[in-house]
Amino acid sequence: MLTATVAGVQVDTRHWIGGERVASAQTFTDVSPIDGQVLAEVARGGQAEANAAVAAAVAAFPAWARLSPAERGAILHRVADNVEAHIEELAQLETTDNGSLLRSHRRGVMPRVVMNLRFFADYAMERLQYPVFETRGHSNHVSWDPSGVAAIITPWNAPLMLATWRIGPALAAGDTVVLKPPEWAPLTASYFAELAHEAGLPAGVFNVLQGFGPEAGAALAGHPDIARICFTGSVPTAKKVAHAAAENLVPCSFELGGKSPTVILDDADLDLAVDLAVEQYDNAGQVCLAGTRLLVQRGIAEAFAARFAARAAEIRQGDPRDEATQIGPNIHLDHVARVEGFVMRAREQGARVVFGGARNTDLGTHYFHPTLIVDAEAGSEILTQEVFGPVLTMQIFDTDDEGLALANGTEFGLAACVVTGSRARAESFCKHLVAGTIWVNCFFVRDLAAPFGGSRKSGIGREGGIWSFDFYADVKNTVYSPNGWRE
Repeated sequence: MLTATVAGVQVDTRHWIGGERVASAQTFTDVSPIDGQVLAEVARGGQAEANAAVAAAVAAFPAWARLSPAERGAILHRVADNVEAHIEELAQLETTDNGSLLRSHRRGVMPRVVMNLRFFADYAMERLQYPVFETRGHSNHVSWDPSGVAAIITPWNAPLMLATWRIGPALAAGDTVVLKPPEWAPLTASYFAELAHEAGLPAGVFNVLQGFGPEAGAALAGHPDIARICFTGSVPTAKKVAHAAAENLVPCSFELGGKSPTVILDDADLDLAVDLAVEQYDNAGQVCLAGTRLLVQRGIAEAFAARFAARAAEIRQGDPRDEATQIGPNIHLDHVARVEGFVMRAREQGARVVFGGARNTDLGTHYFHPTLIVDAEAGSEILTQEVFGPVLTMQIFDTDDEGLALANGTEFGLAACVVTGSRARAESFCKHLVAGTIWVNCFFVRDLAAPFGGSRKSGIGREGGIWSFDFYADVKNTVYSPNGWRE
């Protein structure tokens, strides 16, 4: 039996399959990025465990799919209630596991987990309907039918929130789920399975397959009984998932990160611009939506740079369990080395590090100083590839058209932030900006009913509101003739 007590929370780290704990012959070690301490040994699944998890989900599907949206919604609300009652345990557990700020987990991330479940349960019950429309006297009735087993593969930067962002609509739509959580932060998925079971979620409706991507994840992606695949991660891995899914013609939803711009026009409120720019260091830069490319119009560039450097110097980096900490560690030593490599190569290619640029060894091995890089050559790696760490770049432009060209000058298109004092100017600029989500004079404002996803290599598809159900369900149109009825 694999169990661990982490931050006062007891977690069973075996798989959760068909309503039971299932062990594997092999395990892997989970380590906290806060201090490098070993947290747990976790079951390491592969093809056999993936087969068992999918089989359990297939067996549970007919009964779950036959429930009405109201019946499924009542169960999901009970799960949400149980999660809400354990927000502190989940917050402590995930902070210890992935190094994100405890105060953020308490006040935002774990409450969002609850919201994900409630919102999609309610949406299926109350809003998932299309007006009947007529065609030559025939009536069209659109419905969203359960599609089967959904495989959900999630990343480590906000593991439970990003998982339930997909689990919520999949279960509300009547699908059953196999979740493959990240091997660098696997613990809240295991704990969530217990909470869902306690709340009455039927056995097999939700399953957790622990393990590594090339083993457990690959086994899921290529499984012939999977009906939907949702993956959040890197472009190279998404290509492998897509290739495996193509063998079975399985629809995929991909969210693949980005290299988003924060565009600061010369009529912007400088205090607001600095506030929004500093926010891009959130979660030690491990945010897919972060606008890490600061694009500043020349007229205010000098003043902005001075204020931004002063504010960045005040950022408090440290133990994420401390309420005063603003930036914690990066997730894993391999990832810290990756971030470090980006900065090193940028220097070698002639870019200049204004501040930061190295590990904060006073705090330990997993901490990287907030960093700003300027004078990078156009098209260079640091300006075009996602670092996923606390590293921002700054470029200066003259005209709005030049700023727009810089903003669109990557292979990604996930998000963007635009700061300006003119609404008309903002509307003109955003009209041609390539991004799935654009924030004007704000950042990270989200509504679960809004579409979310990326353009170009930032992903495939949209989720949120009706778009989630369009993906997780089979959308069907039934046409009724006015003729031939006997009753």
